[in-house]
Amino acid sequence: MKDLVEFLAQQLVNNPTAVEVKETQGDTASVLELRVAKEDLGRVIGKQGRTAKSIRTILNASRRAPIAKSC
Repeated sequence: MKDLVEFLAQQLVNNPTAVEVKETQGDTASVLELRVAKEDLGRVIGKQGRTAKSIRTILNASRRAPIAKSC
């Protein structure tokens, strides 16, 4: 999950080297904290939070997707 968030954020921002993702494990869930350069903050949040919501949707879908077995 951490790698996916980092990849998505790096594709959205103008300064991909400033993208940092920190993962904290809780009892029932893990928390991902995304940090980007100040000038890229709006690009990650999007208008009315649409981009941030889309990132959450992708994460939820990838968490539920079955893992393909290789033959």
